[in-house]
Amino acid sequence: MFRHGLRRCAGLASAASMSVLPRSRALVPVARQGVASLGRSNTPLRSVAQIARMYSSEAAVAETQAVDGDAAAVAGASKDATQFSDLRQLGVHDNLLRAIVDDMGYEDMTPVQAKTINPALKGTDIVAQAKTGTGKTLAFLLPMLQRMIEEDPSLASRRAMRAARSNDIRGIVLSPTRELAEQIATEAKRLVRHTGLVVQSAVGGTHKGSMLRQTQRQGCHLMVATPGRLNDLLQDPASGIEAPNLAALVLDEADRMLDVGFEKELGEITRCLPNKDEKVRQTMLVSATIPDDVIRLARSMVRPQDFEFVQTIAENESLTHDRVPQHIVPVSSWSNVFPSLFELIDRESAKTREDRSLKPFKAIVYFNTTALVELGSELGFQRRRNNLMRIPTFSIQSQLSQNQRTKAADMFRNARSAVLFSSDVTARGMDFPDVTHVIQVDTPRDRESYIHRLGRTGRQNKEGEGWLLMPPMSLSSARKLLRGLPLQQNKSLESAEVDIESGELPKFHQEALDLSQSIHKRILGSAYTSIFGGQVSHREDLVDDLNLWATQGWGWAEPPPVSSSWARNQGLLRSNLNIQDRGRRDDRDDDDRGDRRGSRRSGSRFSDDRKSSDPFAEMGRRAKRDSPGSGRGFGRPKW
Repeated sequence: MFRHGLRRCAGLASAASMSVLPRSRALVPVARQGVASLGRSNTPLRSVAQIARMYSSEAAVAETQAVDGDAAAVAGASKDATQFSDLRQLGVHDNLLRAIVDDMGYEDMTPVQAKTINPALKGTDIVAQAKTGTGKTLAFLLPMLQRMIEEDPSLASRRAMRAARSNDIRGIVLSPTRELAEQIATEAKRLVRHTGLVVQSAVGGTHKGSMLRQTQRQGCHLMVATPGRLNDLLQDPASGIEAPNLAALVLDEADRMLDVGFEKELGEITRCLPNKDEKVRQTMLVSATIPDDVIRLARSMVRPQDFEFVQTIAENESLTHDRVPQHIVPVSSWSNVFPSLFELIDRESAKTREDRSLKPFKAIVYFNTTALVELGSELGFQRRRNNLMRIPTFSIQSQLSQNQRTKAADMFRNARSAVLFSSDVTARGMDFPDVTHVIQVDTPRDRESYIHRLGRTGRQNKEGEGWLLMPPMSLSSARKLLRGLPLQQNKSLESAEVDIESGELPKFHQEALDLSQSIHKRILGSAYTSIFGGQVSHREDLVDDLNLWATQGWGWAEPPPVSSSWARNQGLLRSNLNIQDRGRRDDRDDDDRGDRRGSRRSGSRFSDDRKSSDPFAEMGRRAKRDSPGSGRGFGRPKW
């Protein structure tokens, strides 16, 4: 099947080289061809960027006239557009601008949009470093859709919908998660409502046959997909999914795609697309961080002599939201984690009820494993059912079906006040409006996960705050991982320091104990074993602490049983685990540990090739990197 798919992909590239290239070149306006030719010359990167800045609205107005090639005419250009209405002078089609200005009500571009849209409209490849919550989705969608219309002007008319085919896809957007892909597709559909462009999504966790039937029936011009599902479709000869006339390719959250192991799929997808030297396409790669593996990906996907690195993060700006207060709460035991969590939720939601000037309490609670998300959401559900909490709770994690995850995301997004228990599937790119609190439990699997989770609040210049509940065995690793970030110790939660063995239980501990009686033992047992997956030190201490949580916090007579083989794999045969081999128990089904570990990047820096004219080396030096010690005024943690 794989070899057959590759042969088919090679055929696509061949067909594109013979029939598509002349047509696509003929459709590019003359003035734009003149400017593009400047970008494709063997000019150093600095000069290319200079020429790109000089291209102006005057050149766009004159795109139906012949260009005499005089660079001086371009030098008289005006500044880049900062309002969406100004893009009309740069040739952006009225049907796209109607959707943005009239339907969505957008007037001014965000800084990220202005810095990205202007160079992208010139057709050059783009590598952009941009944080989430800055309007970057529109920043890459608009130039992409405009390029598709430029190559085939008939797509601007509603009549083009009738001729759409599944084997003639013109644009592809790749996203690392199902939720983000669906969100991008929704945004794209709003943008194309006055055109004939047809948008489809292809994501894992949904029924492939239903998606294919819809795409084959309605056709597709823009495909928004996760890498795994798109690769599956392109490799399947019976899918009818092809892109011989591909105009543009976008990789959103590129660092996250590599982080979760999609590098192989990205390579296979690229081989199934038309050869970019024979059918020219625009590639835009957007990433919140630019580590070495993203630079390596850029080398393989963008045109080295016709790309621009767009830095949207100012030199003096931290990758984290400096204006978002960040609190760390060391808890003395895992038995204090959920009591502290619900004390915090109750206290913060009560504040907003008492003070109407505050935004309604809306929080995302992040755990490192699927099993802990399930336990947290079950405790939240039981609290609400027992009238211990007023606000609704939702849950998103990898074991839920795509329909369940989509429904939970939509309900939380539309809720005025709510709590969402989540794994990292919502940490990147997802737009949940008006989130006031991000609460993280335990040390995140890496520094960037902490930053991206925190980025769910304080979006679009709104208020927000971050909280980190830290069990005792994880404090040392957190100090190393999060050094330089503006975390301040917070001692305001009484539940955090409770000694659960000292006598009468405080309110939130007693509540957690009572609620645990109605929670299925499988959920509690899975949460217990999942925690070991991310703990690399103090593991025997962790066994004792979790045993205390199980017996005193849940009211169990003994800790959850585990098999000797599981204990051996964990290196804990001689610990105080409750090792039992009788009965059929699959304690090792914890794919939750995979959520915690993830795929780690190499710690090595990109080689410092200062004498080279390699534009990718220059990009690596210009990229803004958040690393330990890079925070402004924040050195060794005091917690």
